[in-house]
Amino acid sequence: MTPSAEGKTASSSPRRRAPTRRSVIMIDRAADWTITVGGIGVIVAVFGIMTFLAQVVVPLFTGGRVTAAIENKAEGGLGHALMDKIDEYKSLSVAVGANGEVRAFHIGTGKAVEAPQFDLRGRKVTAFTRTLSGANVAFGFDDGSVQFGEIKIDSQVLPPGQSMDGFTKLGPTEWTDGRALYTAIQADQTRKSSVSLELEAPQKVAGTPIVAMDYRLGGTAERPSVAFVTVDAEGVGRLTRTETRKNLLTGETAVVTETATLPELPRGVKIVNLLITEKADQIYVAEELGVIHRFDTRDLLKPILAESARVVPEGAALTLARFLIGEQSLVVGSSAGTVDIFFRLQRPDADSKDGYALVRAHRLEAHKGAVVAFDASQRGKMFATADAGGEIWLRHATSDQTIVKVAAKDRFTIATLVLAPRENGVLALSDDGRYAAWDVDAPHPETTLGSIFGKAWYEGYDKPEFTWQSSSGTDSFEPKFSLVPLIFGTIKAAFYSLLFAIPIALCAAIYTSEFLHHSVRAVVKPVMEMMASLPSVVLGFIAALILAPIVETWIAAVIMAFIAVPLGLLAGAHLWQLLPAPLALRYGGVPKFTLMFVCIFAFGYLCMSLGGVFERAIFSGDLKAWANGDLGTERPFLTMLLLPLGFVIAAVVFGRTVGPAFNDRLRALSRPRAGLLDAAKWLALLAAASAVAYALAAVMIALGMGPREGVVDTYVQRNALVVGFAMGFAVIPIIYTIAEDALNSVPEHLRAASLACGATPWQTAINVIMPTAMSGVFAAIMVGMGRAVGETMIVVMAAGNTPLLEWNIFNGLRALSANIAVELPEAVKDSTLYRMLFLAALTLFVMTFVINTLAEIVRLRFRKRAAQL
Repeated sequence: MTPSAEGKTASSSPRRRAPTRRSVIMIDRAADWTITVGGIGVIVAVFGIMTFLAQVVVPLFTGGRVTAAIENKAEGGLGHALMDKIDEYKSLSVAVGANGEVRAFHIGTGKAVEAPQFDLRGRKVTAFTRTLSGANVAFGFDDGSVQFGEIKIDSQVLPPGQSMDGFTKLGPTEWTDGRALYTAIQADQTRKSSVSLELEAPQKVAGTPIVAMDYRLGGTAERPSVAFVTVDAEGVGRLTRTETRKNLLTGETAVVTETATLPELPRGVKIVNLLITEKADQIYVAEELGVIHRFDTRDLLKPILAESARVVPEGAALTLARFLIGEQSLVVGSSAGTVDIFFRLQRPDADSKDGYALVRAHRLEAHKGAVVAFDASQRGKMFATADAGGEIWLRHATSDQTIVKVAAKDRFTIATLVLAPRENGVLALSDDGRYAAWDVDAPHPETTLGSIFGKAWYEGYDKPEFTWQSSSGTDSFEPKFSLVPLIFGTIKAAFYSLLFAIPIALCAAIYTSEFLHHSVRAVVKPVMEMMASLPSVVLGFIAALILAPIVETWIAAVIMAFIAVPLGLLAGAHLWQLLPAPLALRYGGVPKFTLMFVCIFAFGYLCMSLGGVFERAIFSGDLKAWANGDLGTERPFLTMLLLPLGFVIAAVVFGRTVGPAFNDRLRALSRPRAGLLDAAKWLALLAAASAVAYALAAVMIALGMGPREGVVDTYVQRNALVVGFAMGFAVIPIIYTIAEDALNSVPEHLRAASLACGATPWQTAINVIMPTAMSGVFAAIMVGMGRAVGETMIVVMAAGNTPLLEWNIFNGLRALSANIAVELPEAVKDSTLYRMLFLAALTLFVMTFVINTLAEIVRLRFRKRAAQL
């Protein structure tokens, strides 16, 4: 056969064609479409979830709006209005005039409704005050007496079939017979609203006219109390507190009255407002010149003038000073239009006699004219102010926002202002009977971006802080909705759990992939993977009820184990090197693996046995007292913390100096002698690391960087350390499995080439295998982080559920996911708390989305570098 023939024969050899079956093509196309549609569906689902969360959250930031407005004139003359009160349905208004006359009218039409009158017996009213709700009023008279009364808007539901024949129709569903207001409601029923009054007997308190007064109802149902303060025309202030005490055995009641005369006020004081707290422990006298005189009356027999503070800008006059609900926020308005809120706070440098000072906590948006009218909410920290130009602003104290601005078309001088009991309306009344009313929708006045993600100054706090506290046991409680402590708690839980999980998981993955016998690996890996199937609620239960008490009892031994167990494993490894090579190879499978666990348990038992000695050496004998800063120094514990860093520094210095020569020397020795010399090197490095750590600890303490009041502080049983253990147990199998698979997927020729060049298995694992598999290892860590960030039940049960902003490993935390799980069942639909929990979910969603996106970018870079190998 000629070459040409051979070539022709070779080139013309028939190629066998294996046609693909149509069913395979169909299945392939179906799979392709299924995967495509599934991927698009996942993307749509993700953005759909985000859109839904955003739709629930957006109303938190929409402020308020006016939904309806009415301007009219009330029937009947009233004269100067001292106060106005409206019912919770915004249908009936009751005003009190300067001489105590009472006028009621229908808000929608201005139609007069009959109201009883206070019988003041012809005395001239010289002072007037009311409680926050407007239900209780007090009059001061020119003869030095005071009289207390009560205004009620009674509402009762009449049975179906109530006839409205002969009544005046006021609207589609409202009628009046002149004495009451009737409103048709659901189920063919009718609501009847009418006004009733009660007036107590007068009390003589002074010999000259009362010029200012205030009073509060307090105590309990069994022991009600009344406290009131007056100032007469001579400037004498008097405090009276009455308590009714009932004997539960005999049923007899006794009235105990205590009185006191206040220290003398400066002469010529023109009082704008006089205020007293419910407990009668503080009295505020606000004078027109812009100064508030604060009296400390905690000791009723020895009241003192504790402070006189200027609270308005220079050159401006004070026009109002009133409390918000809870009596901790004092709202001050001025002729310059400023509106400020003051807290009484304890200050070490306070220029006062009781150590407290009035501190301006909030400066709100200023009116264009003088502030002339005010009313506070009966539910929260909302309030309304009106200026001399007729503008009315609805505000929120804590969030510093002006929610709604309104003004009547016919701008009249506002005599009195009233905020609806449900915070959904406001009414302004003039002396000539003109009024304007607005329906307002402001469902979430306390939420702004600043109050949610920034610091807010809440009542009772010394300064602005990040705080989450959604509920309390008192009506005057102010919900606090800062998400920062929850975000911080999420990061803290993930950090400590990963700090515990990553080293164990990665070292285990490297060991099983590169050093462990294949027969043992076939058992270990499935067991580790099965650990990931444990329910988190079980882990949380074990952590809370079993692990937390154990850790508290053996806390010193637990801390010692973080150093002793790794050192024990290293010591066992060096002892293994002393064995002859044949024995080491023969027993390198199960026996060696068993020996590792024997070392772990042995050194764990050693830690328990020497825990007391360790506690005396490091923590002066009492870790909890040491953590509180009550005894001991920080240097021993900080040295222990810095020991790994010191070991790294010592190892790097050794490797850069005498390391190559030392390694050459080891190769020339027999295995037992090389093992002894290597162990001696290890002990020397450990000693050098201890010296370096001690020196670094001294420097850090000199710089004020000690661990106390930072990563360690007051100890509580359910803390971040317990969470780190429990959540780390949940995260370790995930990181281990993915990382081990990534290490095993490294091409075998890279491993063989490294070993052929003389590298040890450890050098091969660290310098060749790990860099090549870094994209998979990094992905394993990020998946573990995702599990830690989203974990709920372990954090709920083992972390104490306290929203704190501190890195203290001995204290608790509250994560976003745990907060949602705990509070969502109690949240009313569409309430502020309900929407805040959805915002927490959206925040967690965004956090994981951003972290995973950044992680994928980094992973792709690692993968690109590994592909070049």
